[in-house]
Amino acid sequence: MQILKFGGSSVANGNNILKAVSITAQASLRDKTIMVSSAIAGCTDKLIQTATLASLKDPNYKGLAKELEESHIAIINGIIPADFRGIPMVKCKALFTELRGILEGICLLGELTNSSLDLVMSFGELLSTTIISAKFNSQGINNVWTDSRSLVKTFLHNSSNLVDTQATYMNIKNYLASNGTRLYIVPGFIASDATGKTTTLGRGGSDYTASLFAAAINARVLEIWTDVDGMMTADPRLVPEASTIEHISYKEALELSHFGAKVVYPPTIQPAIKKGIPIMVRNTFNPDGPYTVIENSPPDSRDKIRGISGSTQIALISLEGSGMVGIPGYSARFFTSLATAQINIVLITQASSLHTMCVAIEEKVADKAGKAVDAEFAY
Repeated sequence: MQILKFGGSSVANGNNILKAVSITAQASLRDKTIMVSSAIAGCTDKLIQTATLASLKDPNYKGLAKELEESHIAIINGIIPADFRGIPMVKCKALFTELRGILEGICLLGELTNSSLDLVMSFGELLSTTIISAKFNSQGINNVWTDSRSLVKTFLHNSSNLVDTQATYMNIKNYLASNGTRLYIVPGFIASDATGKTTTLGRGGSDYTASLFAAAINARVLEIWTDVDGMMTADPRLVPEASTIEHISYKEALELSHFGAKVVYPPTIQPAIKKGIPIMVRNTFNPDGPYTVIENSPPDSRDKIRGISGSTQIALISLEGSGMVGIPGYSARFFTSLATAQINIVLITQASSLHTMCVAIEEKVADKAGKAVDAEFAY
């Protein structure tokens, strides 16, 4: 079995959805397939904006919700033949009726809780996958729309939703074992807790959904379809000669991602990595073009350096002085002061003389970091 995940840009409009459907249809001829989709590009941000306006009792939230409904209906009218529009139209209108009721409740209370926001955001993926499933049906391609909320389970830890992987894997295995379908359409990003309340998986949530499904069933491959030809040797905007990296190890891919290559978000693909499942990064708009395979043991390459990535808006903080040489505890105090201020360190360097220590941090927290370090070493 294989997992194909399509991001927001890959389903941004009717034409893009047609490309994603075509790619998935071809893939399903080769193997049983689970298609995981994000919301239509920009939809989640609009849903957040709509919910925020509702919580402020701003009546403009109604207009935004109407715009969202009209854009989804336009996609249905644009890609699904008239004879097959009835069911997806009814389903989408029912979802928007439910959404309006939730927004009215938020407006009445004048409050937007994390739970309410999760519920509102979930509509993006529910809508996109409803349309995608209907498109397959209109082409005579049998598929099962699968509500990932009934399978992916989360629990609350320090105000964050963490996945209960044991329960999730068991749910996915049992569900797929009881269904003989060749193609499943699954909304990414959304989940539920033990009580059935809708939750979300955070940044890169659809990648996370796809990775969880891949790990649960030991999938043959996880394909992440995006808008670039895989991972590049460098940022093509800065290095025009950059080319696609054909094979790369998990560790190398995670390092490149950490320092600027945003094709994959490291935390979300960990389930697939732990199971040693190959991850392909492919281009929805150039399906026959070059792509990257992220795997445990890539073939040897003549290139000693796989790729170069970088981060912008970085600040450096240096701690230096002859009094540091041979005196224990300076490093601990330095790092503790930053940790206490909840500042993440991107890079650490230290001179061989032990006279200077330097850390790289995000530029936006430079002032905060400087004050924290100054306070620690004031006396």
